[in-house]
This record gives sequence, C-alpha cells and structure tokens, in this order.
Amino acid sequence: MAYRLGVDVGGTFTDLLLFNDETGDFWRHKTPSTPHDSSEGILNGVEAVCALAGVGPGAIDVFLHGTTVATNAVLEGKGARVGLVTTQGYRQVMQIARSFVPGGLAGWIVWPKPEPLARLEDTVEIIGRMDAFGQEVRAIDDADIRAALTRLKDRGIEALTVSLINAYLNGAHELRVAELAAQIMPDIPISLSHVVLPEMQEYERTLTTVANAAVRPVVGRYVRSLRAKLEQVKMTGRLSLLRSDGGLMSSQKAEEQPVSLLMSGPAGGVTGALWVAKNAGLKNILTLDVGGTSTDVALIEHGEPRRVRTTEVGHLSVRASSLDVKTVGAGGGSIAYVPELTGALRVGPQSAGAVPGPVAYGKGGTLPTVTDANVVLGYLPENLLGGTFKLDRDGAKRAVQTIADALGIELMAAARGIIDIVNENMFGALRMISVQQGYDPREFALMGFGGAGPLHVNAVARLMGSYPAVSPVSPGVLCALGDATTRMRTESARSLSKRRSQTSIAEVAGLLREMDAQVRAELIRDGIPAGEITTSFEVDLRYVGQAFEVPMTVDLATIERGGLGLLAERFDEEHRRLFTFNMESEHEFVNLRAVALGRALELPSNELARGDGNPAAAKLRDHELWMDGAAQAAVIYDRALLRQGDVIKGPAVITEMDSTTLIETRHIGTVDAFGNIMITPA
Repeated sequence: MAYRLGVDVGGTFTDLLLFNDETGDFWRHKTPSTPHDSSEGILNGVEAVCALAGVGPGAIDVFLHGTTVATNAVLEGKGARVGLVTTQGYRQVMQIARSFVPGGLAGWIVWPKPEPLARLEDTVEIIGRMDAFGQEVRAIDDADIRAALTRLKDRGIEALTVSLINAYLNGAHELRVAELAAQIMPDIPISLSHVVLPEMQEYERTLTTVANAAVRPVVGRYVRSLRAKLEQVKMTGRLSLLRSDGGLMSSQKAEEQPVSLLMSGPAGGVTGALWVAKNAGLKNILTLDVGGTSTDVALIEHGEPRRVRTTEVGHLSVRASSLDVKTVGAGGGSIAYVPELTGALRVGPQSAGAVPGPVAYGKGGTLPTVTDANVVLGYLPENLLGGTFKLDRDGAKRAVQTIADALGIELMAAARGIIDIVNENMFGALRMISVQQGYDPREFALMGFGGAGPLHVNAVARLMGSYPAVSPVSPGVLCALGDATTRMRTESARSLSKRRSQTSIAEVAGLLREMDAQVRAELIRDGIPAGEITTSFEVDLRYVGQAFEVPMTVDLATIERGGLGLLAERFDEEHRRLFTFNMESEHEFVNLRAVALGRALELPSNELARGDGNPAAAKLRDHELWMDGAAQAAVIYDRALLRQGDVIKGPAVITEMDSTTLIETRHIGTVDAFGNIMITPA
C-alpha cells in the first residue's frame, strides 16, 4: 500500500497526517514541537502516527513537509555570514537599499535601520561589466576575482553571493566567479543572482540572492539532519518541502534555493483550505489559521489564493513568489498583560509558545494567555487531544485573576476582555487582506483552523460579516493536510522591459515557450513524469512611468489569439479594480514568468452517514459557559459522532482530537456531507 505523510511544524505543536492513498483512510497526531531541533519533534510524531496506523515508517512513500526553519533564521538573526561579490562601483548596493521608511508620520526619527544581511566589510568589487542588453563591455580578470575571493575567505564568510550588474541578461561572468570560488572555498555554498532571480532591479535581485545565501547553511543542515534521521527509522520515501507559493519542491532543490521556503509554514494552511473548500462547494474564502504563537490569514477568490511577488519576513522583503498571507502575533499562547503606563489590557504579540506554554497546560507557565481565558470561560473543556491532554482550569483562573485584579473587574469579565481583544487583532489582519485590497468580506466565507481557529471563527465571522463560518474536519492538522495535498511547483522568470509598441505577440509568446521548456525540464529532473506536468504563465505589466507593476496570470493560447491588445485590456481592468483609475500612458512589459506544476495529489473525501438533523447521539454532556455577560447553558458534543445534516444550536462546544469548535449564542452549526461544520446566524 502507498502511504503519504504531511507534517507541519508550528511554534507550539507539530501536526502529522498520514494517508493511505489506496483506501482513503487517514490517521492524525499532534506532538509538542521541539524548538531547539524541530526534527526531534518530527521523529516523535512519525513514530507515533505510524503506530496508530499499524505500519512502519518504511511504508511511507512521500514525506511532505512545511517548515519555518528559514523563517526563524531570518527573524532571529541566525543566518550565515554572507560574502557578496558585485560589480565595481556597486559595493554599497545593500546599504543604499530603497528609500522606504516604515511607520507613520515622522517614523524616520525613531526607526533603527536594519543591518544588511551582507555587511559592507564582507562585500567586494570586481572589474568586468555587462551592458543593459547583456553584451560584455568590459572583461573580467581571473586574478582580480581570485584576490577578492581570498579576502572574503580570510574574513570567515559562511556563504557566498555573486550579484553582478545586468547578470539577469547574461550570467557568464557570475558563472566564472562561481568556478573560481569553488576552487578557493570548496565548502562554501554559492548563490548566483541570475539563477535565484533572473529579473531586473539590481537591489531586489541582490537582496533576494543574499537572503538565499544567508539561510542556505541553516536550511541545508536541517534538511540533511532530517533526511538522516528518517533513514534511521527506515523511511526512504521522497522528501519534499512546501514552498512559500503553496507548491512543493524537492529537498535537494530546497537546499539550493531556500529563499523559496520563507513562508513555507503558513502556506500549508492555505493549500489545506483549498482542498476543504473544493469539497464544501465554496469558492470565496478568508482563512483564519490560529496557532499557539500567531494567526495567519489569507484570501481565496474563485478557488485561487492570492499570490504576491514579494515575501516579507520581519523587516526583510525579498522578491520571491508567495501566497498573500498576513501574520499577527495573536495565538493561543499570546500573553495578556496590563502595562503600568497605560493601565489598558494588551494581548500579545509575546507568546508562551510550547515551553512553558499556557498556565492551563501545567508545564510551568505562570503568565495568563488566550488559552487560559478560553478555559476560564468554559470555551475550552478540560480534556484535549482526545482526553490525553488534561488542562488545569484552577491554574488558568489564578492566572487570569491577576488581569482582573489589575483592571479592577470580575474574573469572567477579564477573561472575556482577553478574548475580545485577540478577536479584534484577528479582525484587523483580515481587513488588511480583504477590505484594504478592494474585496468585500461579506462575499466570503471564513474558515477557521489550526489548534485554536475553530474557537474564534464564529466571533471573528460576526465582526467581518463573513458567513458561513467554517470549521473543517481535523482543523488542528489542516496545515499538514495542505502539505499532503499540494503538488510539485517550480517557476522561471525573465525581464522583458519593453513598451507595447516595441514588442510583438510573437516575441512575448516565444519567450514564454522557451521558459515553458525550461521549467518542464526542471520538474522532470525531480522525477515528475512529463505527462503529469502542466504550465501556466504570468505577465507583469505597468503604465510607462510607473514604478510598480501588476502581475497577471495568462493563457498562452488565448493571448496568441487575442494579441497584446487583450493583455492591455485585462491590465486596465485589474488596475481599475485595485486603484479605481486608469491612465492614458502606454503599457509596458516588465517581467514574464512560467510556472510548472506536477499532478494534483487527489485524496478521496468520505461522506458522513446521513442523520435526521438531531445531534443528540453526539452529545457528551451538558455544560456551562460564559457569554454575552452571563453564564449560559450549553452542550458539549463529540465531533466524531456527528452525522451529515445535524443542526447544532449555540451556545455549544464540539470537541475532537486536535481542536475545539465554539458555536456562539444566536448561531447554529450545520454539518455538511463531508463533516465540515457551517456556522451561520440563527
């Protein structure tokens, strides 16, 4: 039998989902993450979930993994020391950067400029130059290159970036530098800008390649360590990692281009939500992925998630495709506190994480968290993970009481205040990816997942006006489901930089076909059969004189029939939707991209037995919780016993192995054919 394992490593828990591809059976497991070495938590989980299925790790054919290793290396400043080789006269390219200062009015007064990933003292210049058409105007000199590389070696660099002017048009000079570097520094990983990002704009290309180099040693060590540990337990199946754009890449490719993994973790939730939405018949969805440390939100329109051409991690913004995911420091472990200066309640972004965790976990935590407030209010029953994880409600009450005392209010009011604030934080993040992008949230459903998403999805949907609020099956491991249901993906880019009047449909289509062959060959090298590969294309357009472009997905056959005029019309429509106006200026091509995708990994969806609408058979016990300023009579249900068509009146709590769903007063939850709970106003 063929087994497939999806693994998602979060800040608090590591989620695993094991599938039998032939029968559709699946097994799920959550295990505490091990921040010091996440591969340890993964191995613990692999052995546990395989034991549940009654198979050995050797039965796993495909291991699909979303990771935050690259993300954490950037956020924590633990990337490698990078040496940078650039063209003579451009040594300060990283220091000059772009003249954008974050923050509001007068933000520049207090903004500490981040230290570039490649320091000025670790940057060297070499002679030689390509012009704007990729023609050599000055030859490189091997002796000059060797001297520059030797200086970097003596400085103790751990990774090397080569980013020469106009290399995106002709990478010959960069390749020669790499040849010499391999002789002088054979153990140092080398990143070339024309390979990592063959696009115009020197700073963005250099920054992205430097970021790739900075995380390469860290990701490389992690991938090799994970591969070795999996081999120790006889797991020899294919190891693939989730890219920031929601596709998969081989572990070998991930070692070479880890910059594509910077948003790997959040991408799993979006791809999992796509699978659920397809089964539930939903086209427009806002996602609410609430973990222990943070909340990730994204927008899916007409069954397609929004993608952006920049990946942002902390202060770093690199030119790499990613799903448009926004993150806020609002999770189950977010710490509540009352600053002495203001005396106003605050929640997050500081988190108790996996260690010591919320007070209710009984692992030594002492500070009140969102999880503790949910326990106090009765939204989170004392038993988690199918009864294997006991919560300390008395400890949670003592912790939240410190907030109540600081505010001079009752315990339940303080707990509810914590929940209201964290819900508002999530609401703010959702507005960023909907209202501020020109979308009406009332036209979208809201899907809550992650360990704490279904606890908050009803309340946040009420704030957004986004219904139904969806609690999918196995919401706590939906990111792992996303890892297991996505497909291999790779892309190639090329800058065109021509006005519409200066090019033709023949030139544009010819370049796209060249890139089509390139990306197809890359997936074939990764073991994907040629017959399973499909290709899509993207074109970046702008009005002449603009400093930014708008990416559009295009069909090659359609644009060959419709010509460049069709592209211009589509761009005008999208520009008006985004910015409410069009310009009379001529259209200008900026970049072209080809995206190759492997076969979609289809998983069977098992329908639930049909019920009579009465969920009484799933009732565990009567319950009391605090809502609308008073104690409310509620019912706790076992999700595993619910049937298709059951209607649950709020307030109610639905428990399962990996998450808990809360239905508020004046709302009802209806179980659909595949077990998803659709929450709507009563």
